Amino acid sequence: QVTLVESGGGLVQPGDSLRLSCTFSGRPFSNYYLGWFRQAPGREREFVGGIRRSGRGTYYADFVKGRFTVGRDNTKSTAFLQMNSLKVEDTAVYLCAATTYYSDTDNPELYNYWGQGTQVTVSS
Repeated sequence: QVTLVESGGGLVQPGDSLRLSCTFSGRPFSNYYLGWFRQAPGREREFVGGIRRSGRGTYYADFVKGRFTVGRDNTKSTAFLQMNSLKVEDTAVYLCAATTYYSDTDNPELYNYWGQGTQVTVSS
């Protein structure tokens, strides 16, 4: 049984940084492409960024514009989302997800395992 657990969310001010973590368990982590998504109230779930199984190769949504970085450590079965220069519009629940068969995809329907999410609120 694959499980993913996010942590690290919280309340920050505009311009601050925050680092989210995703802990994976149940199968060899290196077999899965890892993506980060977010969902704000009343909006659809949107892709933020992802990282390939080897850790060499990342893929980001256009709105990230160099502010966010995705990484992973297969030896610890963890991934992270480093978020810098946060904006009010980045407020959302952030979720990590894993897909067995795909890579570099922003389609949430292609991810077969999801965490519960962690709330990020950016407010002055």
